[in-house]
Amino acid sequence: MRTPSFILAAVTTATLITAPVAFAGDGEGTKLNLGEDAGQAATSASATGGGSIVRTIVGLAVVLGVIYGLHWVLKQVKASKDETDDSGDALESIAQLNLGPNRSLHLVRVGGEIVLLGAAEHQVTPIRRYSEAEATALGLLEPPAMTLASLEAETAAPKGLMNLIRSKAVTK
Repeated sequence: MRTPSFILAAVTTATLITAPVAFAGDGEGTKLNLGEDAGQAATSASATGGGSIVRTIVGLAVVLGVIYGLHWVLKQVKASKDETDDSGDALESIAQLNLGPNRSLHLVRVGGEIVLLGAAEHQVTPIRRYSEAEATALGLLEPPAMTLASLEAETAAPKGLMNLIRSKAVTK
């Protein structure tokens, strides 16, 4: 993946701004000049105050640009991973039963099968495989929810003589 050009520009600008500080000498060994030029030094110090504000603002802009750039890059990486990760629907954990420290049973849906797994500290062992119909019949899975069409079909045809009489006797 290519790095956006504004990130490279921000890094280059940050390097150029901080480069004079990195190459500056040790300020503790420099002698102070308190002679005739003391008045001129005070005047030049106040003149460079405006420059330091500009440098601070530019530095802040660079930092914000780098943060925005990293945010953009991470969003792009996440989007590309989400597009390529289609294997997430193949496995589904249905239930878990803890048996003790570092011991448990897991019921996992793998495609169209239900697998009972035993998990220990250093090992996972498949215990039994079930089809969906077997697991529903044994009570390992809940039966599928009734749809609206199946509910209407059940209520449309009353079962039994009493229900037939009730449906005819109720006035609408």
